Amino acid sequence: MSDLALGNRRLSPDAKRALSLFARYATIIGLGLMLLAFSVLSPQAFPTLGNFTNVINQASLAMIIAGGLTLAVIVGELDLSIGFAASLHGVLVTGLIVRHGLPIPAAIAVILLAGALIGVVNGLIVTKAKVNSVIATLGVGTILVGLSFAYSAGVPIVAGVPEAFLQLSLGRWLFGIPNNIVIMVLMLGGLWLLVEKSAIGQEIQAVGGNPAAARLAGINVDRIKILGFVLSGICAALTGTLLASRLGSGTTSAADSYLLTAFAAVFLGSATLRDGEFHIVGTFVGALIIAFGFNGLNIFGAPTYSQYILQGAILIIAVGLSSLGRQMAEN
Repeated sequence: MSDLALGNRRLSPDAKRALSLFARYATIIGLGLMLLAFSVLSPQAFPTLGNFTNVINQASLAMIIAGGLTLAVIVGELDLSIGFAASLHGVLVTGLIVRHGLPIPAAIAVILLAGALIGVVNGLIVTKAKVNSVIATLGVGTILVGLSFAYSAGVPIVAGVPEAFLQLSLGRWLFGIPNNIVIMVLMLGGLWLLVEKSAIGQEIQAVGGNPAAARLAGINVDRIKILGFVLSGICAALTGTLLASRLGSGTTSAADSYLLTAFAAVFLGSATLRDGEFHIVGTFVGALIIAFGFNGLNIFGAPTYSQYILQGAILIIAVGLSSLGRQMAEN
């Protein structure tokens, strides 16, 4: 019997409830305390509507790609290709518009289909070839890096990017709200509805909870796992497209760093509101913690390397909290 289980047996019922509540709400409490501390320390710069809007706008792309990753993780797999895929999609969508003269909507549609196709490839390798998802998606991601360099020769595609494409990410078409925030809300809202309120969402959660039991219940486990990868791939494609629009160029490694941010948000979110379960709302909260943490460091003039230290520490803590939450739920 684990030390945690023995410890739980010694606790009173009230203490167990208090510990469970703390485990569920610790990340939200931590976010609130962080916002309060930054507001007190920098009352002129931090607690303003403009700063909060800017933080969420900057974090919106990370939230989209993390939302897709959440679906892959819910079905019990990991997708390490998302950052490399997003970078490739940014290069391709820019190239399709600038080099091949494709209309912007058509170029975006092609890229989203390409993202779905990469998800299908990842899913088939994992489910049919029985390759571990870490190895499979890391291998696919490395191939995508090669394809990105092959298409662009490592040179950013900048010249000739139309203003209409830039406004996709930089514009404010709805009540003055940045487009990226609107798109992020729609994407995460759609994913939440899919997972929490639909029949297919129940199958997704069943496969993630117990694949063997789901298979016995008549669920096509392989199909659900492939769907998780497909949604992850589509979100990576959308993220790469919006990032290229924001930067005004297609750059081979522009979105690579989103991989670590997405994983940190997903695992931190699993310790939010639920006992070690991955879910969209938790991922959103996790991404907010990371975004406001970075924002606070920037306001106080912390060196750039501190952001990497913070992000790595958050990922380690997040995985630890997720594992603790699952153990508490089991015990």
